[in-house]
Order: sequence, then C-alpha cells, then structure tokens
Amino acid sequence: MKIKQIAGIIEKIAPLGLALDWDNVGLLVGDSNKNIKNILLTIDITADVIAEAKKLKTDLIISYHPVIWDGLKTVTPKGQGSVVYELIRSNIAVFSIHTALDIADGGVNDELAKIVGIKNGEPIGDYVSPQSGDNYKMVVFVPRKALEKVTNAIFKAGAGWIGNYSNCGFTADGVGSFKPLQGANPAIGKKNKLEKVEETRFETIVPADKLADCVAAIRKAHPYEEPAFDCFKLYNDKDTFGLGRIGKLEKPTQLTSIIKKIKAATGAKAFGIVGKQKRLIKKAAVCAGSCGKIINTVIAAGCDLYLTGELKHHNALAAQEAGLTAICLSHTVSERFILKKLAKKLQKDIKGVTIKVSKTDKDPFEWKRI
Repeated sequence: MKIKQIAGIIEKIAPLGLALDWDNVGLLVGDSNKNIKNILLTIDITADVIAEAKKLKTDLIISYHPVIWDGLKTVTPKGQGSVVYELIRSNIAVFSIHTALDIADGGVNDELAKIVGIKNGEPIGDYVSPQSGDNYKMVVFVPRKALEKVTNAIFKAGAGWIGNYSNCGFTADGVGSFKPLQGANPAIGKKNKLEKVEETRFETIVPADKLADCVAAIRKAHPYEEPAFDCFKLYNDKDTFGLGRIGKLEKPTQLTSIIKKIKAATGAKAFGIVGKQKRLIKKAAVCAGSCGKIINTVIAAGCDLYLTGELKHHNALAAQEAGLTAICLSHTVSERFILKKLAKKLQKDIKGVTIKVSKTDKDPFEWKRI
C-alpha cells in the first residue's frame, strides 16, 4: 500500500485540517508514492527509535510529535537535523499527526475524558473550524444506462461517506430534455432537434476537500458532452473542535478510584498532584501534553479535577489557590497510551502491512525518590 493511500486512512481518524496553525503535521519525510510494508508508531523519533525502526525494516514511522518543528538550517549527521538526516539515509518516511489527533473525535483527549469518566465532554480552548468539516450535496443527472459507471466514479473520488458508511446516495428517475445547437457534439440526439431522455437524478454527499475531484470524475465518466450537475453547500452541524475536554462525570467518583483507572489505562508509574488528594469528583477537565494556559477556563468552570501532562509553576499555584486538584502525568505519558488504540484502528483498513508500536519510545524523564 502506498503512503498516499495510508494518509487517506489516517485522515479519517485524525483529519489534518484540525491541527493548530503552529503545528507541523502530515508527510514530513519521504515520497507519497512509496510502497509500505512495515509501519512503526511512536510519540517521538529519537536515535533509539530509528535503530528500532531499521531493525524492524520499517518503511514508515507514524509519529505523534512532528520530527520537524521549525525550519532546519542543516540536515547533516550531527547537529539539529541529524535525526532527519538518518531517516532519509535509511529510506524511512515520517507522517506526523500531533494536534490533529488531540482534537479529533475519538482522539487523545476524548480517550482521557473516558478514563476519568467525563460524559459528553466539550473542548476547552484553541478552537478550530476546519474547511474539511464542510460538506456539499452533489446532484447529477445521468442516462440510466450510464448510472453505474458515473456513480462508481464519484464514490471512488471520495463522495458518499456518512460516518462509518460509504457509497451513500439517492436516485430518482425522470426525463431530461435538451436541444443540441450549432457547435455541439451530442452523445445522444441530433443538432437543432429537441431530445427527451430517460435519466436518473443521483445525489450524494461530498467533503469540501474532495469536491474538485468529484466534479472531475463526473466529467470523465459521464457520456454527455456537457453533463448537468449541481453542488450545494450544506449547513455545518458538526460540534466545535478544540483542545481538551471538560464536563460532568457520568457518576460522581472518589479521586482514589479515578487515579487507579488513570494508572491502569496510561501505564503511569508516577505523577505530580496539586490540591486535595481525597475528594469526590463531580466535574473534571483533561488535556494531553502541555495545556497550562487553559487552566483558567477549567478553574472558572468550577471543576474538581484537571488531568494533564504538565503544568508550569504559576499554573500549579493557580490551581492550588482555586481549590482545584490537578494531576500531571508528564507530557508524553499523557499521550503514549493512545498509540495501541491507534494501531488497532489503522490495522482495520490497512491490509497487508505490519503495524507495531515502538518499544524504545519512552518518557525522557526517570522519576525517582530522593
């Protein structure tokens, strides 16, 4: 399977249009036409991860954090660009997903919210309105004999997806009329003579980023010189997208019980905690990685618990003074648990490719008692 095909599958899980402006997601290293046999999932790409990838004959690394953050001035065996240099030298491609997976439905923050027990969690901040969230209704009129050819072409171009259903469409039969004029080259009928043809009205849904491809598919597959079709932008009724999740727990729960669930789900061996350690949690918020700047929103909402990766000193003090209990798992520990879940989702649609989660990718901190 080629990288560009795998990229399409990744986009269904974590649409890149959801990523924040400062982020760097997508194919960062490699050729989109490259055939892939082995994929390795990791949070970060380090020398150890590259060594592991080479041992596993990895063709593509799907990394959570981008391997290229800022513009590289050099790509050499030593220095800032050394990791990228080794990836290129080893012919290993890299596709990064980061905040796209943070923000996506069913992504990192939704899973953290599920661990804590938040019901119907809402985003906390850094809201985005991706163009890919817009959809169009496409209507095309086709002679009945050509219906299957045209609809298959439209579906293949990316139309007809509603949730977990593909090839969604509607048809209705009718009669189309037209008169070919001077300069026309009609597939049916004669010049200057009114024609009436039994046609089928076919309509389906098309994502904004697939609209041009679907129009091109119609023009190529349709037997008419000038196919009749319409495109209508639909009302976007999707939920607001953004970082973090906040909401009431499905059932008020003691903090000690929530901590046990956090340990079991994330594999955390240690964590930092601010505020009361024995309390009943009724409302909570979560945000993977570093989300200290939205803590004021969490405090203002009257939350009892905030689960995150890390907090700056002044953010921790703010939580303490407000009576908010905050748990910090460390940056990557709050994210790494998602990799196994992501691997299972990808494997359902990526056939004939081996997908593994890195065993050398780990938290750079070692937590020890002094």
